[in-house]
Amino acid sequence: MKNIEWGKLPFGYMPTNYNVRCYYRNGKWGEIEVCSDEYIKMHMAASCLHYGQEGFEGLKAYRCPDGKVRLFRPEANAERLQQTADGICMAKVPTDLFIEMCEKVVRLNQEFIPTYESGATLYLRPLLIGTGPQVGVAPTDEYLFLIFVTPVGPYFKGGFQTNPYVIIREFDRAAPLGTGCFKVGGNYAASLRAHQIAHEKGYAAEFYVDAKEKKYMDECGAANFFGIKDNTYITPKSTSILPSITNRSLMQIAEDLGLKVERRPIPEEELATFEEAGACGTAAVISPISYIDDLENGKRYEFGAEPGPISKKLYDTLRGIQYGTIEDKHGWTRVVIE
Repeated sequence: MKNIEWGKLPFGYMPTNYNVRCYYRNGKWGEIEVCSDEYIKMHMAASCLHYGQEGFEGLKAYRCPDGKVRLFRPEANAERLQQTADGICMAKVPTDLFIEMCEKVVRLNQEFIPTYESGATLYLRPLLIGTGPQVGVAPTDEYLFLIFVTPVGPYFKGGFQTNPYVIIREFDRAAPLGTGCFKVGGNYAASLRAHQIAHEKGYAAEFYVDAKEKKYMDECGAANFFGIKDNTYITPKSTSILPSITNRSLMQIAEDLGLKVERRPIPEEELATFEEAGACGTAAVISPISYIDDLENGKRYEFGAEPGPISKKLYDTLRGIQYGTIEDKHGWTRVVIE
């Protein structure tokens, strides 16, 4: 294992030994290639550079206390990447190829998998891009699917602690019938300015309301939102929200713990009735929200300076499943290294 201070890792990029690649040409996927080069050579007219034919995923490998290394729900990531590929007319990566490449890249870089006690993990970034030259606006016929890995620490400094968010109406992350439900780089490019403004004002991240009516809660930063009230887990339903695998898992865990689950539009004024609130996603798992400010209307919705008991139970349960310390009764984890 590498001599790295695992407990001090940021959520950032660190070079590792290998990445894995596979090319789609002439209507079919080729052989898996192992590569030590961190760079991609592609045509200057590649469709990913000009017309945004690009989609990606994020998942983690966990070194567990029983000595095994587990992946969490890679089948769900494969499915979501296929939906993204459908949405922007790219070649779909078969699930078996996706999983084989995930497992291969983890085994090749196992010395970079952080220790269990550190709280750090090995982050996998699957990337699908259009590489064929395309000057007219149309899908290309050549694609590259690659996966690189990097060890990462907590997404937010301090880990599982509350963070403040701010509603920003001047920017929309995605249109209601656009690409918001697909994991494409364009959605994140559209969020960078709002995210920068939120940081400048002292908030952890920005909160978007729906682009059409500007009155329903949408995404918070690069994560899904949930609220807790009356023993119910409530999360927004919208065509512009990315279907988070973490949120999907938390909804199931909430049901397992005896909570009701509602996925529906959430008007802003309902925030005042929530006992707890959080942002959820692969990077942070759950980032509990201390308060949400609506600067335009001079309102603050407070949820407490400490993580709420239900949020903590959800977090601990999901982390326990990921690390193999709690029974995985839904078959979500996949052992990569025994």
